[in-house]
Amino acid sequence: MIWTVFAITVGVVLLILFEWPKMKQNQKKEKAAFVTLTAMGWLLAILLVFFPDMPGPTQMIEKLFKPLGKLIE
Repeated sequence: MIWTVFAITVGVVLLILFEWPKMKQNQKKEKAAFVTLTAMGWLLAILLVFFPDMPGPTQMIEKLFKPLGKLIE
């Protein structure tokens, strides 16, 4: 399990090292978005390693909109 976390972290670091120099220096918003999305992806990947039965985003959307669908019918 620890090796999986290590492999994910190495993958994220390689992604950052490969993509960061391609961005122009004055693209602050793009860099902030890149860092935010990469960190969220890394966190989600780590959570899925430790909790593989964690519900996915489609299940959350289904729970939110199922009552709305019943009202529309």
